[in-house]
Amino acid sequence: MSTREFVLDAVRRNQPAAKPLPEVPRFERPAQDLLASFTTALARMGGVVVPAPPHISLDAFLAQRFPQARVICSAALEVHGNRELATVHHPRELEDVDVGVVRAAFGVAETGSVWLSEREFGINALGFLSQHLVVLLDPKTIVEGLQDAYRQPGFGQARYSVLMTGPSATADIEGVLVRGAQGIRSLTVIPVPA
Repeated sequence: MSTREFVLDAVRRNQPAAKPLPEVPRFERPAQDLLASFTTALARMGGVVVPAPPHISLDAFLAQRFPQARVICSAALEVHGNRELATVHHPRELEDVDVGVVRAAFGVAETGSVWLSEREFGINALGFLSQHLVVLLDPKTIVEGLQDAYRQPGFGQARYSVLMTGPSATADIEGVLVRGAQGIRSLTVIPVPA
């Protein structure tokens, strides 16, 4: 038996008995406009909610919003882009993506977060190597708070998931806020019914 197997075997034999998880309270709040609350919370974190214009396609809208973008890669059915995600064989092939597009499973009004899993990303790196991330979000799927997010069915079924709130940011060097230092430079959420 290797040292690794010996240690893992010892850990398995000494596990405490399984206990049910505690019930998370609902924290009921007065009725609110969840999209407005989501928009405000996301803005605090550096993201933006932008309504899609009614008379043009999402592809045309993204071309207007990101005129410098050379590579648009979409995991969302509503946007075609100019790089097919199906042709990507290794995550590093997404390093030149200017705009990545995904559809979130749901949003959280309290924090302005969108929930994304390997299912929504297609390739997880799309959400982190893209310069700008555009998230399509059905306003009907916005939940009130984090306690509600944990009750969503996908939460327990995904192998990988992230609650993404705004673009990447750091302020550790001389206290200067820098966006996009370790990931996306901007996060745009477009409320679009599924």
